[in-house]
Amino acid sequence: MRILAGVKKVPGGLMVVPLILGAFVNTFCGGVWERFDGTFTTYLWKSGAMPLLSAFIFCNATTINFRRAGVAVGKGVLLTLVKVGIGIAAGLLCGRMFGSAGFLGLSTLAIVAALANSNGGLYAALAAEYGDSTDVGAVSILSINDGPFFTMLALGAAGAANIPLSVLLGCIIPVIVGCVLGNLDDDIRKFCEPGATLLIPFFAFPLGAGLNVLNLLNAGLSGILLGLGCLFVTGLGGFAAYKILRIRHPEVGAAIGATAGNAAATPLAVAAVDSSLLAVAETATAQITAAIIVTAIGCPILVSFLHRYAGGGGGRGGCRA
Repeated sequence: MRILAGVKKVPGGLMVVPLILGAFVNTFCGGVWERFDGTFTTYLWKSGAMPLLSAFIFCNATTINFRRAGVAVGKGVLLTLVKVGIGIAAGLLCGRMFGSAGFLGLSTLAIVAALANSNGGLYAALAAEYGDSTDVGAVSILSINDGPFFTMLALGAAGAANIPLSVLLGCIIPVIVGCVLGNLDDDIRKFCEPGATLLIPFFAFPLGAGLNVLNLLNAGLSGILLGLGCLFVTGLGGFAAYKILRIRHPEVGAAIGATAGNAAATPLAVAAVDSSLLAVAETATAQITAAIIVTAIGCPILVSFLHRYAGGGGGRGGCRA
């Protein structure tokens, strides 16, 4: 049976499929966890999401290569500023205008978590197809926005969450340590690199095990809206930034218009710090899960459209790979 191959065919499958399976088990067989309370079974499939997510963030950080200089770093910094900047701006606007009620059923937590997190794997694939080697190299910087750090920063600035400075530092320290070790020793980077993919389904299932599948289904329409917002607001923002600066292959800038599978973990990670957000964390996770699928399908279509009708060559950026 080619189970893994089938899972990978689903957009964001390594994250989405285990998360949904966990939600189904929790919804219809939730009592099973009580029978195995305090055992490896519950640690792996019910309560172990946060430690596994922490290990994932560390492993992912070891793959960030700051030794790639020049145009690749410049593009990575630009795209990161656009993606995270739009996410934080959206959080500030939503927090000030709508408060904790959110906008059209979308909480500040859901909006920031989806908009400020990019799908590095999808970006790299699209950059390789439509851009050049410097576009692909930019993913090493763009990877910085993985995880809950920028979401916590934006929510704190918007007044939507009470996030102590020590917690913000605690979230970024594994990234800093992982990045430093990965750049000091290639063997460490190579050793940890598989963890950036391997751990995803392991923390996805227990995240799903904290959800009710009925709430997941109910979040569908607002999740689609969130996905479309991420696709067009951040995607076209990246495209516009490339166009304004006359960077070659501007359509690649739109490749940041997708939400990574690990973004679904952000609401519960933030709620673990500020318990007042527990009320919206479950719905936000469901909405972000829907947005992951929408952007994974829509982002390649948007980039292809821009390449065909509005991309164009010229500008700076190096030769095509």
